[in-house]
Amino acid sequence: MSNEQQQPVFSIEKVYVRDLSVEIPNAPRIYLERETPEVNIQLHSKSERIDETLYEVVLTTTVTAKVKDKTMFLVEIQQGGVFQIRHVPEAEMELVLGIACPNILFPYLREAVSDTVTRAGFHPVILNPVNFEALYYQRKQQAENSSAPQTPESQQITH
Repeated sequence: MSNEQQQPVFSIEKVYVRDLSVEIPNAPRIYLERETPEVNIQLHSKSERIDETLYEVVLTTTVTAKVKDKTMFLVEIQQGGVFQIRHVPEAEMELVLGIACPNILFPYLREAVSDTVTRAGFHPVILNPVNFEALYYQRKQQAENSSAPQTPESQQITH
């Protein structure tokens, strides 16, 4: 019998939009606004084990555009993915689920946001690239320095 460790397996089983919501509370008058809106973007990641080798990772973004005190639009999208992960050391699983999987899902989320905002009748919102590795370690450091528990894969961006 061989003592060789089995090779790690990582594959994308499915990528999908898990949830999508668009709100335009001040339509149709908001379309007459000519001011550039303030856009706030929040981004969160979570993962869940489905069975022995399958994991779901969900990136959620909330994009809110306001002019003065009026909301132009609010878009929330959950971009999900199911990943098969086997023979990865337990110590590395957090990195795979918190960095590698969000990196794979982000381009799909970015496209969904742009498409949804455009279909809602506004100029597209293009999410800037996100360094999930730096974000992961930044949040982990903050969690270690703080007594309050934090999600290591959360980020808020304001434009």
